[in-house]
Amino acid sequence: MATTTSTQDSGLLDELLPAFTRDSGWQVKTLAVGSGQAIELGRRGEADALLVHSPAAEEKFVAEGSAGSRRLVMHNDFVLVGPAADPAEVRGTSSVDAMKKIAAAQEVFVSRGDESGTHTKEKDLWSKAGVTPGGSWYQSTGQGMGETLRVAGEKAAYTLSDRATYLTQRGTLALEVLSEGDPSLLNVYHVIEMTKKAGDRVRPDGAKAFADWIVAPPAQRLIGEFGRAKFGQPLFTPDAGADEAELGQ
Repeated sequence: MATTTSTQDSGLLDELLPAFTRDSGWQVKTLAVGSGQAIELGRRGEADALLVHSPAAEEKFVAEGSAGSRRLVMHNDFVLVGPAADPAEVRGTSSVDAMKKIAAAQEVFVSRGDESGTHTKEKDLWSKAGVTPGGSWYQSTGQGMGETLRVAGEKAAYTLSDRATYLTQRGTLALEVLSEGDPSLLNVYHVIEMTKKAGDRVRPDGAKAFADWIVAPPAQRLIGEFGRAKFGQPLFTPDAGADEAELGQ
């Protein structure tokens, strides 16, 4: 299964995959990369299933014809984090206004730069802010969310993170949530089954087994409880069967 670094770095897969193996007998090897890279692995027939969070890219990919069904699994949200001193004075502003202020002040912003779902959302925010980021203040890691948060913390910089990975690493970071709650910061995950059209090595039976399992009530309950005991709040909201147009309302 090709999936995002956020499902790995948050610890969610450590909770779900052993349960899936117990319930189904299938063993899962995960490739935790950005959503863009996960989709490319699916396109090349190097993954049986995808668990990703880049809806526009997913829809375009499914339309190509090598993927099977795409189903809604869960959501959380993105947050803009930065140093407590907040030199760009973005605390409490909208995400787009925050991006404008960071760029105007030329305070360091650390981007994943990896065509992941998070990077895609970040680029969308810059576009809405009317900013083309670049120069010494805009730095790219080309790494996953956990590593990017670490770098941002070391540089006392700003970055965009999914909330789950931030919460799981918060104790080691000198970073605070400074902008949150915009409807545009919704972070939606889907499971996509691959088919033999992508390559002969694809196991559609395994893909369907996993996709069916993760949208079924027992797995959805696991998702809804994950993180509650440790953080006082669940890190993801289960959404299987929901109307996607109504999420975040």
